[in-house]
Amino acid sequence: MTSVLYPGSFDPVHNGHLEIVETASRLFDHVVVAAMRNPQKGEPLFDLDDRRAMLEESFAHLDNVEVTMFSSLVVDLSRDMGTDFIVKGLRAVSDFESELQMAQMNHKISGVNTLFIPSASAHSFLASKLIREIARFGGDVSDMVPKAVAVRLKEKYGRD
Repeated sequence: MTSVLYPGSFDPVHNGHLEIVETASRLFDHVVVAAMRNPQKGEPLFDLDDRRAMLEESFAHLDNVEVTMFSSLVVDLSRDMGTDFIVKGLRAVSDFESELQMAQMNHKISGVNTLFIPSASAHSFLASKLIREIARFGGDVSDMVPKAVAVRLKEKYGRD
């Protein structure tokens, strides 16, 4: 059984993330989606409990996907969860540059390999940061995020 870890902040999860998880769930026997608090990204919009709930609702249709939270090195979580690989999504060349460096560092300190899954062009522009900004100013992001996220964004910003 091949198991992979898909880590990220997922604040919030969007359809690009959904695409990567759906692809990974077809390619591998077990997918662990792991959300973390990333201090480099500033104050989160949603706390970890909210993100866990949104992730679980967003991936409920996938029987081989598990959701967890973490606050350690990704490679330590990979070891603890028994995953064979780390999976990362790529939207653009700029993603590849930063993700390749991270993958090489992770391999150096742990031996864990990272596999890259490119997103479809229909999702390549999606970024949680942009979705948060649009939603904050009342823009409609409902076709960019899973329904569970759209509902919580409306609740968060008091929009109907």
